[in-house]
Amino acid sequence: MTGILNIEFTVHVWREGNQFIAHAMPLDVMSSGNTPDEAKKALDEAVHLFIQTASDTGTLDEILDECGYECNQGTCIAPSWIAIERHTSLIGLS
Repeated sequence: MTGILNIEFTVHVWREGNQFIAHAMPLDVMSSGNTPDEAKKALDEAVHLFIQTASDTGTLDEILDECGYECNQGTCIAPSWIAIERHTSLIGLS
């Protein structure tokens, strides 16, 4: 892919200790910061670098295809989320 690329992704943010973690789905890229906004800003930079590196190495089309993106005329739409749920599991360990 060459030229300008407009790519969408969903961001999940949570707290781990004194850091906030931001995760871009479905790209599976993560970053962190001292605040949620810092984590999201760092994530945007990480996604940019990830996409640029994939483009430079010739793997971008494959990555976007594996992540389920629909790309047309420089715009890549992420797969639609059906549900985002929190689950728990009770596991007996010995």
